[in-house]
Amino acid sequence: MPTPGALETSPRESVDSTLTHGSARSLLITILGELVWPTGQPVWTSTLVYVLKGLGIEEQTARQAIARASASGWITPERQGREVRWTLTDKLVHIFETGSRRVYSLSDPFTGWDGTWLALWTIIPQSLRRSRRPLYAGLTWAGFGNPVPGLWLTPHVERSDEVGRLLETLGLKQYTFAFTGNVGAIGIPQEEIVERGWDLATLRSRYEQVWEAMDALHPADANETLFAHIRVISEWQEFPRADPQLPEAILPDWVGRRVARRIEALRAQWTPVVRRRFAEINTP
Repeated sequence: MPTPGALETSPRESVDSTLTHGSARSLLITILGELVWPTGQPVWTSTLVYVLKGLGIEEQTARQAIARASASGWITPERQGREVRWTLTDKLVHIFETGSRRVYSLSDPFTGWDGTWLALWTIIPQSLRRSRRPLYAGLTWAGFGNPVPGLWLTPHVERSDEVGRLLETLGLKQYTFAFTGNVGAIGIPQEEIVERGWDLATLRSRYEQVWEAMDALHPADANETLFAHIRVISEWQEFPRADPQLPEAILPDWVGRRVARRIEALRAQWTPVVRRRFAEINTP
């Protein structure tokens, strides 16, 4: 079984106290995607518990998160004696492959936009009312804004296939009208549509908080670097749920792109140290 060394510091107080602590589930997914997926190797239960405890998660909560990840079909167990190690399923690998592309694109200025919007108008019948929440979550993830009830807009026309699969899965294709085109001069101007469609003020404030939190990050050893790394990456992975990644033409010098580039730089700097430390912890 892994025999990680004692925690030398209290990183959640000294390193990353201004970053969102995140749920056990979200932190576990970050650990699996950032530290387990790249190696292609299994991970011990005690390794996951050790890292989660270092991130401020109680041991019982950590073990519950691992059990729920298994029940969701994300990881599969392999018992060796009294210990259990976990392997990522194809289902979770697919989630990482698709989700990571969206996360990495946060730094893209999207300068090639030609002014075309993809617009959806979906009428959800009473018989399919349970599809409302997954529809809204899927459209938000795809970068859609909702300036008025029923109308969804995005400049990411290239995501139409993704949205089509979502509508097909939810049985809403026959209840949806879809159009592409430019914003006409006879209606609400584009600036107001953007203001109504997305809460950019709150998003900007959160990005600024993360920027300030990164200013305070000075991990003193490998353990602190590991925990700070997971905190920052976990924060980064949440932003596609709120950031529509609007083009540079609409949001010039957007703080989200600057934060994403800074996180990418920190990730590149910390990754060698983090992976060495994780390998030490995960050694039988």
